[in-house]
Amino acid sequence: MAEQLPLDLPLRPALGRSEFAVSSANSDAMRLVEGWETWPQGKLVLYGPEGSGKTHLAHVWADLSGAVVLQANATEITETTAKCVVVEDVPEIGGEVALEEALFHLHNRILAQNGRLLLTGQATPAAWPIALPDLASRVQGTLSVALDTPDEDLLSYILLKLFADRQLTPSPKALATLVLHMERSFAEAGRLVAEMDRRALVGRRKISDALAREVLGLSEATARPLPLDDADT
Repeated sequence: MAEQLPLDLPLRPALGRSEFAVSSANSDAMRLVEGWETWPQGKLVLYGPEGSGKTHLAHVWADLSGAVVLQANATEITETTAKCVVVEDVPEIGGEVALEEALFHLHNRILAQNGRLLLTGQATPAAWPIALPDLASRVQGTLSVALDTPDEDLLSYILLKLFADRQLTPSPKALATLVLHMERSFAEAGRLVAEMDRRALVGRRKISDALAREVLGLSEATARPLPLDDADT
């Protein structure tokens, strides 16, 4: 049987509130996002590792507040007149004077207008490599909240969402195997789902436990037993 070549089609992940699962890993962040009208000084920093849900939660807030969502290096930083703004990936402009100054002026304008500003980055704000002292002090003085490593329930939900974004449905046993054996991170969940999708398409295979074990590099000798409810009968 001839192999089917995978097409690199753009994905459109669902980023609404109803698709955002809340667990102990992100409940504090969600509580603050939903209470955005009472942020101290009108601003919040949301941080966490790659793929931890920062962008999703930023879009949840944008839906609540009517905010625009911008990248820190976007030219729109100097052009927007919105009173509520998300600026994503702020640490990536660290040391770039013009970009830092643009963000500094945006910060001051929004707060002067009693608006709201949400900043995101991977590390805690104290570790952001911002060179402009006035911007660094304002960022570090901002209320911040972390998105933590996902627990098993949240990881299961994220995997199901990632598969659903690709219009795929994993078998229950495949999902249990992934949660039990994978590195507990959102970035790894994204990588595994993408690789399973690719292999399933090339080989015209189902999203099965066998495929999950293959992608995880598991052998019968190294695999931990599944909980009884998830095992084959």
